[in-house]
Amino acid sequence: MPGFVPSRTRIPRLIVIAAVGLLLCACSSLRYYAQAAHGQGELIVHRRAVSKLVRDPATDPELAARLRQAQQARRFASQRLALPDNRSYTGYVALDRPYVVWNVFATPRFSVQAVPQCFPVAGCVAYRGWFREADAKADAARLRARGDDVWIGGVPAYSTLGWFADPILSSMLRWDDDELDGTIFHELAHQLIYVKGDSAFNESFATFVQTEGLREWRRSCGLPPPDGHARAMGDGFTRQVLDLRTRLQTLYASGAGESAMEAGKQREIAAFRARYAQWRDRDWPNDHRYDAWVAMPINNARLLPFGLYDQWTPAFAVLFQRAGRRWPAFYASVRKLAREPKTQREQALQALLPQSP
Repeated sequence: MPGFVPSRTRIPRLIVIAAVGLLLCACSSLRYYAQAAHGQGELIVHRRAVSKLVRDPATDPELAARLRQAQQARRFASQRLALPDNRSYTGYVALDRPYVVWNVFATPRFSVQAVPQCFPVAGCVAYRGWFREADAKADAARLRARGDDVWIGGVPAYSTLGWFADPILSSMLRWDDDELDGTIFHELAHQLIYVKGDSAFNESFATFVQTEGLREWRRSCGLPPPDGHARAMGDGFTRQVLDLRTRLQTLYASGAGESAMEAGKQREIAAFRARYAQWRDRDWPNDHRYDAWVAMPINNARLLPFGLYDQWTPAFAVLFQRAGRRWPAFYASVRKLAREPKTQREQALQALLPQSP
């Protein structure tokens, strides 16, 4: 799914959950239904078994090595992390484009809340995914014309929550091995437990499984823990973006007129850029990995993915410790939470946060 986060730069990388219900029932528009069905069908038609590819002498050696590594991580996921043992991520699709899907995010002009997109299986999420960039741009133009803030994000990985055998995609191979392997853990976690309409819960759970699973996977390979530099800097950057979002939310709730709110919005964004530069130069001199993101146009919609993936991860870390670091017992605790109404679930998670490291 909306899968885990961020690439190694810790800018939320977008992983879309296919609203499979669109393939099974009526959709808000025939055009969207048709592109969703066609896009998923294309992935199925072009999927090739990894086991055959790695044995085929015609397969590029570098590709074969990456896929072989991914299959070892895939087996580890089921055997050691107690994640689903199925055909997902045992196939490969070579795409003819840089991304599998383009997500369109939208917010009202003076709001940091997403315009929700609701589907029968996935529930309500903060985006709508298109298999063709041109279609995403057309959808974004429609939303922009009605006055919304809009952002389009390319999606390298794709999940159907287990409805289909999701493949490894060529777009995923731009990541390093940790990100590729961790994404497999993340998406299989979504297949195991998914609460309709609660993105923060789903993504935080899958992110914890990804992070802890990757740590165990590297240990099993005799490798040191993942480098903490990128994560620490990414966490700091995320806090700054969330601070900007909070400041904008306060501005929009102030009751000021539209012209005053627009001017205030631009001042807050400019101040964010100044704070970012000071933070970078003070704490991370010579590391400019976020400069390009900060320099690009910023609006409400572009802030939406931040914080979505790790809001509750410290709470899940506590649950994991309480389960004796045993995955089946941990999943049982998570399932219990998943069955609770959303308000009670969030209260239980909130109660765990102060106890987290």
